[in-house]
Order: sequence, then C-alpha cells, then structure tokens
Amino acid sequence: MDIASIPLLPVLVYVVLGGAYLVVLPALTFLYLKERWYTAQSLERVIMYFMVFFLFPGLLLLSPFLNFRPQPRQVD
Repeated sequence: MDIASIPLLPVLVYVVLGGAYLVVLPALTFLYLKERWYTAQSLERVIMYFMVFFLFPGLLLLSPFLNFRPQPRQVD
C-alpha cells in the first residue's frame, strides 16, 4: 500500500474531529466553567457536569497547561 493511495478526506475528518474533541471543546468548557461555576443554576450545573464527563479525556489533556485557581480576595 502506497501512501499516495490513502484517501485524505477521511484522515482529515478524523484529525478535525479528534482535535475538536481533545482540544477545542475542552478548552471552551474550561472557560465556561471558570465564568459560571459560582453563579450557575441547577439545570445549568447538570449540563456542566455532563460536559465534564463527556469531555474528560480532553480535560485531562489540557489540565496541566491551564491554571484557573481562584484569585485571592481583597481584604480591606
């Protein structure tokens, strides 16, 4: 089998879908969780938990590179 005989469209589709599942959607989920974690309602929180469960491999992949620790509070 020659490398030129492999159809590129299925390979491209796999790369795009894999990139979306492992990088893009988990990054968007991280940002959404950061913004809405303390203000989310119950149904929204269920959706957030589902997205964490569904995108768990990508979240594990990105977690060493993202740091969303709470900011220190200002004490006056």
